Amino acid sequence: MLILFALSSAVTVALVVVLLSSLLPARSRTLQSRMSEMGLDGLLDTDEVARRARKRSQLKDLFYYLGERVEERRGDWSRVQLRLVQAGYREPRALGIYLGLRITAPILLGLYGLFLGTLADESGVFALICGAVGFIAGWFLPGFIVGLRVSRRQHEIRKALPDTLDLMVICVEAGLGLNQALVRVAREMRHSSPITTEELTLANMTIRAGTPRDQALLDLSERTGMPEVRSLATMLIQTERFGTSIARSLRVHAESMRSKRKQTAEEAAAKTTIKMIFPLALCIFPAMFVVILGPVILSIIANFSEAGV
Repeated sequence: MLILFALSSAVTVALVVVLLSSLLPARSRTLQSRMSEMGLDGLLDTDEVARRARKRSQLKDLFYYLGERVEERRGDWSRVQLRLVQAGYREPRALGIYLGLRITAPILLGLYGLFLGTLADESGVFALICGAVGFIAGWFLPGFIVGLRVSRRQHEIRKALPDTLDLMVICVEAGLGLNQALVRVAREMRHSSPITTEELTLANMTIRAGTPRDQALLDLSERTGMPEVRSLATMLIQTERFGTSIARSLRVHAESMRSKRKQTAEEAAAKTTIKMIFPLALCIFPAMFVVILGPVILSIIANFSEAGV
């Protein structure tokens, strides 16, 4: 039974790897954009890209069909939809696809856990436990993945925010307006932070579509879900409302952001000593005690055995 359990686990890992490799894009978006900028679009394997796009589209259609039924039963999904927007899923069917995943993932993982538990142990108790664990993991897995994506996007934006503010200060002091400065900064940040470029470009597009700048900046802070971006949007709105210098306000805000970033780094460095206690006590100190005291204990045992004690 143990061999069958290990074999089924290996087959599962192989199937997951094959499924992900077939569903993921053939090349990353960064590589595709770089190749398009260099005029090497003809080198892209269009057949492979189209095949994987069709497979992703079919799975999305299936998940959306299931999630649409759940979406219709409840009217207010604003919090979940905002979370998906913060994770970068902005297509109109994103909520239905997410709900479809929340339905199918617990069922599939629960059945698979039940199957593995049956192979490992013929009694039904272990199989039920494995099925329950798979069901719970499948229920929390989509939300966990969305949370990881939100954290990754926020980390990238937070890391690029000081450079973005510096570029905005340079553009505004050079004579550009705020809208033109946002366009220029989005263009210059496309290689170092594509997510920042995406958010700034979307804000510029909403402003060009007729949305007031104040509302576009507030929407930008809502899409990112970051206090730093919200404070930046509030500062720009107040600066425009009271007629103060945008360049001076941006410079002061950039300096405060830089000092806050330094304080955050110092706080993380101060916590390192406390965090190192557990690895030292659990991993390093026992190994050192074995290496140092092991020969001494063996020699003591040998001496007592020779003395006949």
